[in-house]
Amino acid sequence: MTIGIVIIGRNEGERFRNCIKSLQGVSDRVVYVDSGSTDDSVNWAKDAGFQVEILPADRPFTAARARNAGYRRLVQQFPDTVFIQFMDGDCQLDAGWLKAGLDYLENHPDVAVAFGRRREQFPDATIYNAMCDLEWNTPIGERQECGGDCLIRRSAFDEAGGYRDDLIAGEEPEMCLRLREKGWRIWRLDAEMTLHDADLQRFSQWWKRSVRAGHAFAEVSWRHRNSPKRIWQRNVFRAVLWGGALPSVTVVAGMIHPAFLLLFLLYPLQLVRLMLRSIRAGRPAAIGFYELIGKFAEFQGVLKHYWNRFLMRNSKIIEYK
Repeated sequence: MTIGIVIIGRNEGERFRNCIKSLQGVSDRVVYVDSGSTDDSVNWAKDAGFQVEILPADRPFTAARARNAGYRRLVQQFPDTVFIQFMDGDCQLDAGWLKAGLDYLENHPDVAVAFGRRREQFPDATIYNAMCDLEWNTPIGERQECGGDCLIRRSAFDEAGGYRDDLIAGEEPEMCLRLREKGWRIWRLDAEMTLHDADLQRFSQWWKRSVRAGHAFAEVSWRHRNSPKRIWQRNVFRAVLWGGALPSVTVVAGMIHPAFLLLFLLYPLQLVRLMLRSIRAGRPAAIGFYELIGKFAEFQGVLKHYWNRFLMRNSKIIEYK
């Protein structure tokens, strides 16, 4: 088998041990990249027979940097590797995925990335876990982007130059954009791929995750602002509109005339619209509520990106677990 596996992790604990179990007997080409864990992740990986790459702390840890380091270690140790399965250390690999993904890529030479269904292991534990599970249930067929778990063709990865080390979030869609600009295609298969343990227990964790999403929207759309594919520009616009511009304009205008405060009524109207949309899609109505207030968190992430750009400093990774 010419498939290698690259896993990245940082203090995933029992989740990583479950990840290791899911890979037993799957491949002898596995690289684990650790980003400053203080648990026993490194020892567990070594005991499992994985190649282990420990990222030095001389510069900020990012998922992109870890994946690139894992890729380099993989092809150094196994030069004939043709396909790479990237996955996060809090995920378990489905037993049938690699065959399904490999078959598809071998029969579709214009497809660079294949990915399947990433499921949340405990979607009923919290509303936040449920939202993650729904977020990952993307439509089957050609897509514009993938997530952290994906099977990629090595030649395409090399052509794109891999991930961007300095991106603190959004590195997968950003790389997919560069792949698509080179004529490659991204495909979501109707197959189980990984089981993920988000373990989002608190509102504060969900909020930070949404802030990180807003930062990714802003940074990636800024880097590719001249691309005709216009990645995530609408996401930034919605975050700025609902999370910043509308409340700011309403408050300022209300100081001129109280009637302008009626603009705040747009929020309950938008909330009703989003909740009804969730119900029609067979989802909990509460998701509409989180979609609305999430715009304030996303706007915070957008501001963080542009503030750091103004100060000419690098953004730090936003951790939510």
